[in-house]
Amino acid sequence: MDSSDLSAVWLTLKLATVVTVLLLVIGTPIAWWLARTNSAWKGAIGAIVALPLVLPPTVIGFYLLVAMGPNGPVGHLTQSLGLGLLPFTFPGLVIASVFYSLPFVVQPIQNAFEAIGNRPLEVAATLRASPWDAFWSVAVPLARPGFISGAILGFAHTVGEFGIVLMIGGNIPDQTRVVSVQIYDRVEAFEYAQAHWLAGAMALFSFAVLLALYSFNPARRRSR
Repeated sequence: MDSSDLSAVWLTLKLATVVTVLLLVIGTPIAWWLARTNSAWKGAIGAIVALPLVLPPTVIGFYLLVAMGPNGPVGHLTQSLGLGLLPFTFPGLVIASVFYSLPFVVQPIQNAFEAIGNRPLEVAATLRASPWDAFWSVAVPLARPGFISGAILGFAHTVGEFGIVLMIGGNIPDQTRVVSVQIYDRVEAFEYAQAHWLAGAMALFSFAVLLALYSFNPARRRSR
């Protein structure tokens, strides 16, 4: 692999790391609310979170591009704040990736919260723990497998993105060109040897992620 390949790998890992941290911060309260609420809005919010699972990435990318463009509401806001426009920048890639990978983090954490049930939290309440203390000292430790699964899936999904990062980030070397786009460029240029190295690394990475999820799933181990 040459310097452009290594640059794409580094940018991809940087993007996936930043996005995973943001997804855990944003996704945890959403997952907690979906797991605990009886609101009539639960179905609608859950469907919105899960939309990236069924929508083509080009659809999400198109609407994000419109929203963050010069005539979009987000574009107007960022320009008024002196931040410029987000499309074809690394921050734009981060925002698009957060939207697209959100369900891969929210759903495992939500399932883990739902599996806890009410009893541990009720016991914590009888010991005079506040809801905030019960969340951090009871719910979060018990839901740790969901957090681990969500973080792994969110990171891996961000690494493998193509359509949405191409639409929002374009193909700018050292700025927005991630591994999936680099593979596409190599294939377009008939540079199959270089494409094999990158594609093979992606395939091994994906297998390692799935192996980790299937091998270290606590629920699977308890059921044996």
